[in-house]
Amino acid sequence: MTGFINVNKSVNVSSAVEVAKIKKLTGISCGHMGTLDPMASGVLPVAIGNATRLFEYFLGKKKKYSAVFRFGYTSDTLDTTGNLTKCGTVPAEKEIVSVLPRFIGETDQIPPIYSAKNVGGRRSYQLAREGAIFELPPKRVTIFSLKLKEKISDDEFAFEIECGGGTYIRSLARDIAKALETYAVMSSLTRTASGVFNIENAVKTECLDKTNINDYIIKTQDVLPYGCLYATEEEAKKLFNGLTVKRDLKDGIYKIFDADGEFYGLCEAVNSNIKVRTKLC
Repeated sequence: MTGFINVNKSVNVSSAVEVAKIKKLTGISCGHMGTLDPMASGVLPVAIGNATRLFEYFLGKKKKYSAVFRFGYTSDTLDTTGNLTKCGTVPAEKEIVSVLPRFIGETDQIPPIYSAKNVGGRRSYQLAREGAIFELPPKRVTIFSLKLKEKISDDEFAFEIECGGGTYIRSLARDIAKALETYAVMSSLTRTASGVFNIENAVKTECLDKTNINDYIIKTQDVLPYGCLYATEEEAKKLFNGLTVKRDLKDGIYKIFDADGEFYGLCEAVNSNIKVRTKLC
């Protein structure tokens, strides 16, 4: 069994717990493609079996979020789960809108200290909990769109964000507020899309059991946005034994199928030389 389940992660549940539920139901090792903090909800693609080998192909995929930022507060975690301190002012909607274009495109973003970043062989959140003093280097991230949707309370505003992988929405709240000379924390977060996976067809793990889980497994080849290569029997023998074959193809990644039309994995074309990169069967 291999493929993906598009999980709609619940609030106050860790990504690891959601993955463990899928593993228990399938009896096969699983892994998630892009963690969500416990306070966040939404799209959490879970790879089953050999589909976990595809992690690198999902790193650069666009992600969409609905987030709520609370202005006039700061916290050690940059969200409302941390130690909140009231400080700063609440900006007007037009003031917030005026600074949003600054964040579109590639920017350098400093991750939260309460994150899974590696610092000298340890996770930064572990060091933060111990009271260690340290700084994380900025990381280049890409934000494709950033929209203020509405004001939902005296100090909270809802946003829609489309960004590249590795973007911290908590850090974005901090940075937007800083541009307005105030403070803000993230008070809620829902991931509405991750690559081809979207929230409209995501499923809650509490709705899954051993009688229906197969109905929710998405075939691996259906979530890979690459062209197809159908190998002849002779080509398949060579390719599936680690050899290279010649094909007049543009350079790039392709989904490869054997002579019977069965999905095998991913191959790469370089100067018309084809070689298997990732075996999934």
